[in-house]
Amino acid sequence: MAKLADIGLIGLAVMGENLVLNMESKGYTVAVYNRTVEKVDKFVNGRGAGKNFIGAHSIKDLVASLEKPRKVMMLVKAGKPVDDFIELLIPHLEEGDIIIDGGNSHFPDTIRRTKYVESKGLLYIGTGVSGGEEGALKGPSMMPGGSPAAWPHVKEIFQAVAAKVEDNEPCCDWVGEDGAGHFVKMVHNGIEYGDMQIICEAYQMMKELLGMNADEMHEVFKEWNNDVLDSYLIEITRDILGFKDEDGEPLVEKILDTAGQKGTGKWTGVAALDLGIPLTLIGESVFARCLSAQKDLRVEASKVIEGPKTKFDGDKAQMINDLKDALFGAKIISYAQGYNLMMEAAKEHNWNLNYGGIALMWRGGCIIRSVFLADIKSAFDNNPNLANLLLDPYFKDKVEKAQAGWRRVCATALSHGVPVPSLTSALCYFDGIRSERLPANLLQAQRDYFGAHTYERLDKPRGEFFHTNWTGRGGDTASSTYDV
Repeated sequence: MAKLADIGLIGLAVMGENLVLNMESKGYTVAVYNRTVEKVDKFVNGRGAGKNFIGAHSIKDLVASLEKPRKVMMLVKAGKPVDDFIELLIPHLEEGDIIIDGGNSHFPDTIRRTKYVESKGLLYIGTGVSGGEEGALKGPSMMPGGSPAAWPHVKEIFQAVAAKVEDNEPCCDWVGEDGAGHFVKMVHNGIEYGDMQIICEAYQMMKELLGMNADEMHEVFKEWNNDVLDSYLIEITRDILGFKDEDGEPLVEKILDTAGQKGTGKWTGVAALDLGIPLTLIGESVFARCLSAQKDLRVEASKVIEGPKTKFDGDKAQMINDLKDALFGAKIISYAQGYNLMMEAAKEHNWNLNYGGIALMWRGGCIIRSVFLADIKSAFDNNPNLANLLLDPYFKDKVEKAQAGWRRVCATALSHGVPVPSLTSALCYFDGIRSERLPANLLQAQRDYFGAHTYERLDKPRGEFFHTNWTGRGGDTASSTYDV
C-alpha cells in the first residue's frame, strides 16, 4: 500500500508551492491539489520531481491520500474561495479531521468558520503565514489559532517548517481560540504598513530636503541596519536604493509613486476604531497609500498650490542622526499601539494571548522581523500585565532619548513642507499619552451644549454624570451618557 501523506495542501500559487517544498524538505510527505489540475502535474513533474509529493486531481483523491486525522491546508484567495473549499471538503472528511486556512483571511470570517466547521464534528485552524515567497520556502513566521484540540496534531509540522531564532526556537506557537491567529497576523500586517511608511518618510526627507542621491541613502540604510534599526525592512531598503537599472541609474527613482494595498492595513485600522484604540501611526500609513494613489490629482494640485521652499541649510549629518532617532521612536509607538489593540481584542473575544510569545513569533521569518522584537519579548517576560510598551523601563528610556531628534525631524519637515504623516502622528500620540490632562473637558462641554450628552466633574466621583442648561433656553433633560 502506498504511503499516505502527512498533510494535504490546496492552492499551488507562490506561497503554497514554496510552503509544501519546505514541508517536504523537513521529512513530510505532502499531498497537493489545485483547482486548475494542470498545475498539480506541472509541480509534481517540475519542482517536486523525485520528492515525497502525492498529486491529487480531485478533492476526493486529496482526502483519500491523507493519514488520519486528516489535515488539509488551504492557501487560496481570502473570502469566498475559502468558504467554497470548506464546503467541498466537508463531505469527504470524518470527525476529528482538520481544515486549515493559511491565507490572509479577515479574523471575523475565521471566527465564523471555526464555529461552523466545529458544528460538523471537524476541527479548524486559521493561521497567519508571514515571510513572502522566501519565508514560505526557508521558514515563515506562523500564527495559528482556531480549535485548540487541533493544535497537537499540527504542532510538529508547523514548528518544523517555521523560521528559527536563538536556541532553535521556532517562530510559531499556538495563539488562541477561533480568530486569534488571523487577528495577530492582521496586526502584524498593520505594523508592516507603519514600518514601511516611516521608512519612506525618512527617504523623502533625505531625497527632497537633504538632496541625497540613492547611493548616499544606500550607505545610510546600510549603517542603520547594523544598529538598533536592524530589521528586514531596513535591509531591503538598503538593497533597493543600491539597485541599478540597465542604464546604471537607480531603479527606485523610475518607479511610479502610487502604492498598492490588499486591505489588511485597513482591517487593522477599522478594528482599532471598533475597539476604541488610538492606532494613529498605522492609520496614517494606510491613508498615505490612499493619497499616493491619487496621482493625477496630486499632479494637478502641484501646479497650482504653493507651499514653502524645501531648501535646507542646517547640519546635514545631524539631520541624518535625527532621522534615525525619529524612525526608532516612531517604531516603538507603532508596536505600543499594535499591542494595545491586541490587548483590547483579547478582552473583547476572550482570547488568552501570550504577548511575549507573539514577539518571539515575529523574531524571524516574517516581514517585520527585527532585533527590536527581542526587547518586546523581554518587556512582557518581565511584566506579563504590562499595560503599554511605553511603561516598560527599556522602552520608556529609549523613546525619551529619541524624542529630541524626532521632534527636530518633524518640525523641520513641517516648516519645509515635506509630508511626514506617520512620524508626526506617532509623536502626537507620545505627547498625548504622557499628558495627564487633555482638552477633552472642552469637547465634553461642547457635546453637552449642543446635544445634552452630559459630562463628569473633577470634584465628583467617576460615574456621576451632569448636564448644564448652557443657554438658559434649554431644559433639564439629558441625552444618554457617553462611553469611555
